Amino acid sequence: MKLRWFGHSAFEILTDENSKILIDPFISNNPSCNIPVEELEADLIFVTHGHADHLGDAMEIANRSGALLVGTHEISVFFSKQGLESEGMNIGGSLRFDDIKVTMVDAKHSSDIDFTDEMTCGGTACGFIFQLENGRKIYHAGDTGLFTDMKTVIGEIYKPDIALLPIGDRYTMGPEDALIAAKWISPQKVIPMHYNTFPVIEQDPNIFKEILEEETSIKVIILNPGETYQEY
Repeated sequence: MKLRWFGHSAFEILTDENSKILIDPFISNNPSCNIPVEELEADLIFVTHGHADHLGDAMEIANRSGALLVGTHEISVFFSKQGLESEGMNIGGSLRFDDIKVTMVDAKHSSDIDFTDEMTCGGTACGFIFQLENGRKIYHAGDTGLFTDMKTVIGEIYKPDIALLPIGDRYTMGPEDALIAAKWISPQKVIPMHYNTFPVIEQDPNIFKEILEEETSIKVIILNPGETYQEY
C-alpha cells in the first residue's frame, strides 16, 4: 500500500491490488502542490465535504479518467447534475468496491458547496474509513473539530491502523485537540494534514510529533507535499 500526500487534505491511496483512490483532490489551486492535475488518474474519488479546497479538482479528474465519485447524498446529487457518475452515502453507511470496504463517519464541520454562483447544499461534512484488500484500515478525518465519537465509535469500533488528522486550527482541530483525538483513536500511525497550506493554518508538525510520540506508542509520519508513505 502506498499513501501519497499532495498537501492540505488531498491524498492518493494505491492499494496492493493496484486500485487507485483519491481523497479531497484539491490540486490545481493548492499552493502546497506542485503536481499537475493532468497527471492524476483514479478509480475512485472520495469527497469529505463541499468546500472548494476539498472538492477541488474531483470533477475534472473524474471526467477525464472515468473515476467514480463518492460523497454524501447531497454532493452525489450535485455531481450527477454535472453529468458525472457518482454514488451517494451517509453517516454510518458502507459501500464495497470489490474487496475494498468504505464506511462514512461523522465530522464536525460545515459542507455547503461554496464555489458555485449561489451556494449549494452539500449535506453534512464527513470522514471515511477505508478497509483495504489486505485488511488495513485508513481513517481520513476530513475537516473536523474534536468530538467524542472519535473515541467511542472510530477508535473503539472501527479501530483504524492509520489516521489522517487535521492540525491546522481555525477551521479544524488545532494540534492540541488533534493530540487528544489521536489518543482516543489509538491508531498505529498518524499522518497530520490540513496545515501550512495558507498563512492562517500555519503549524509546526514536528511539535505535534514530539509530544504524541513522547506520550504514546503512536508513530507520527510527517510528509512533505508530494511524498509517499509505503507499507510492504
